[in-house]
Amino acid sequence: MQRDDGQPEPLVREIGVTAPSPLVQLHDERLDGLGISLHLKRDDLIHRDLRGNKWRKLRPNLEAARRQGHTRLLTFGGAFSNHLAATAAAGRLYGFDTVGVVRGEEHRPLNDVLTGVVRHGMTLTYLDRASYRRKADPNVISGLRKRFGDFYLIPEGGSNALAVQGCTEISREIGSGFDIICCPCGTGGTLAGIAAGLTPHQRAIGFSVLKGGDFLAGEVRRLQSEAFGFMRGNWSVESEFHFGGFAKRAAALDDFIADFRQRHSLDLDWVYVAKMMYGIFSLACRGSFPDGSRLVAVVTG
Repeated sequence: MQRDDGQPEPLVREIGVTAPSPLVQLHDERLDGLGISLHLKRDDLIHRDLRGNKWRKLRPNLEAARRQGHTRLLTFGGAFSNHLAATAAAGRLYGFDTVGVVRGEEHRPLNDVLTGVVRHGMTLTYLDRASYRRKADPNVISGLRKRFGDFYLIPEGGSNALAVQGCTEISREIGSGFDIICCPCGTGGTLAGIAAGLTPHQRAIGFSVLKGGDFLAGEVRRLQSEAFGFMRGNWSVESEFHFGGFAKRAAALDDFIADFRQRHSLDLDWVYVAKMMYGIFSLACRGSFPDGSRLVAVVTG
């Protein structure tokens, strides 16, 4: 089927999606005094349930699942996984059954995240941590297919070649008028996509939210190779600002979030976005960005 403009009708319609997401300037005297401008790419406003990079990553996978005739999605995540929440919401919105494989043992009552995914219709199953580490093993996948039937597999965090291609839209929407694009980094998929869409004079920085996040550079290279056949863009991973590791925080981060809320009336997601923003301000104060640098921070959630 074709639209009136001759283009093919999309397999996945943008239900309640605001795209492109807003790009707004953040006026902060700490950066202004250093000659640095910062804009926020408000991907957190894309959709109430499919915010930010979750929609960017999921949409091309939903298209592929529908094109291949699948009616069920299966994916992996921890008990507080935003990716599980987004996949469950996408299933409800676009007519897919969903299965979430949760790391660790089942705990009752369910936390707010898992309560929400069940409300969206997701079926939950659990893998002990040793088995979960082998979640990509063909024998594990085969066992899941025996239990749940055929499904379209989406990896933990949603990062695969299709997801990376979807994330190139971020840098294309931002355009060439900026020097550095920053994003939080958990699996490397968003950074891989953003970097692939850069113009020659731009670079991208991914701020790892994981302790020991230097390995993410290898993940970015792998994902870009799978998505495009070669590495693309000028990018790096900054691994200093993890505050103890994934979903961990410290008093300094909490103080930064409170101060940012007071200055800008914006609550920062502490798992991902606040760590990136803390890193940006820290690097700026150290003189890591040349005077006159034009930065964009992608607010993913």
